[in-house]
Amino acid sequence: MTLPQTLLDKLWSAHEVLLREDDMSLLWVDRHWVHEGSHHAFGKIAARDLPVKEPSLTFAVVDHYAPTMRNKPASGSIGRMIDTLQANAKAHDLKIFDLNDTDQGIVHVISPEQGITLPGLLINCGDSHTSTHGAFGALSFGVGATEVAHILATQTVWQAKPKSMRITINGELPPSVTAKDMALHWIAELGAGGARGYAIEYAGSAVRALSMEGRMTLCNLSIEGGARLGMIAPDEVTFDYLEGRPYSPTGSEWENAMRYWATLQSDYSAHFDKKVTIDAKDIAPTVTWGTSPDQALPITGVIPDPSRLEAKSSSAAEDALDYMGLSSGKPIAGTPIDRVFIGSCTNGRIEDLRSAASVLRGRKSKVPGMVSPGSTPIKVQAEMEGLDRIFIEAGLDWVASGCSMCVGMNGDLAKAGERCASSTNRNFPGRQGRGARTHLMAPAMVAAAAVTGTITDVRKLINEVTQ
Repeated sequence: MTLPQTLLDKLWSAHEVLLREDDMSLLWVDRHWVHEGSHHAFGKIAARDLPVKEPSLTFAVVDHYAPTMRNKPASGSIGRMIDTLQANAKAHDLKIFDLNDTDQGIVHVISPEQGITLPGLLINCGDSHTSTHGAFGALSFGVGATEVAHILATQTVWQAKPKSMRITINGELPPSVTAKDMALHWIAELGAGGARGYAIEYAGSAVRALSMEGRMTLCNLSIEGGARLGMIAPDEVTFDYLEGRPYSPTGSEWENAMRYWATLQSDYSAHFDKKVTIDAKDIAPTVTWGTSPDQALPITGVIPDPSRLEAKSSSAAEDALDYMGLSSGKPIAGTPIDRVFIGSCTNGRIEDLRSAASVLRGRKSKVPGMVSPGSTPIKVQAEMEGLDRIFIEAGLDWVASGCSMCVGMNGDLAKAGERCASSTNRNFPGRQGRGARTHLMAPAMVAAAAVTGTITDVRKLINEVTQ
């Protein structure tokens, strides 16, 4: 008789090739994504004259350095990195989602969109937000350059099994509260290292009520709380999203796959190393005030006084307030902003664009900003729905897909001292440009900030429309 297993246990054992005496597992990798920054790994296997072990299981994408102004081709070092990825993909016969590919986009957007991400798979990429794919009940985590090279050469990866954590969010989310707010709420509650060493499984009625877009946002941000990965057990919402996708199974294979996917649930009495329970009604639209995702508070909140925090948090808070140019004791709402950005692997999907457009419709932005869809198919869909016209008429730039201002590797940057309301995942110093100040929030909150020129409670603008 076997012991009850968590979803993590089931996925781990299904992929474990062997277990070393030091408790490191050699895991089989089902899907591997490489991008422009993976050139170091290709260099490592080239130095040993090794081929890619399983070319059909490795996919390449231009996203981190992708120019969002397609009429301005990449040049210099950026151009060379893109050229190098193209050359490596051709040399090893890899499928590449190139700049001009009709399915190009951010890796963590296009992989689910194409049905390359499926429940039960182990998925790796040289990017920390690979945890996004866990929304489908996949075992998915980011890896470093050395590990990328190992996967290219062997289709396996060495990994220590993380501890298990279940975050249960029950109840109904209040109006205008999103998956982004759910994530920032628990990260603020537990701290940036609160989930360090854990694999998170999200559960509860509020999680089940999320769309796949929302679930991807939640799992994407698991890393910002220190977790190794995040995941959600697959259900009918998952199956409906995946059915008919280009790489999804078809016919009898689809029926067989769904029967297997339905087993990917934690057993009723499975043991978790840590459990956290949150009431959905306690979550509000949330925004960061500092330089770490855990330095966040409800939009109705007041910037904290560092002296009232624990010693370690106090020092970090003082440094954050100094960098952000903010003063404790003041409401976060009303803080002036200089720029907005909507996009990224966290919040660049069609659901995100629709929510932002619903706030911007018929209004003008008081600050400059950019909207970058998560993929070319999303861009096309948004244009068919007329969302692009709403953004453009509001005064924002409607650009092509790519990581863009989330990380600023392609030249899309905020200026030193500028305060940016952003739908991205990290607010570290310099993340969006040297000296730039980033406030993380949901897309509709970014839109509200654009309309008012300040960090604003989006519920007030929504109420204006409905009254």
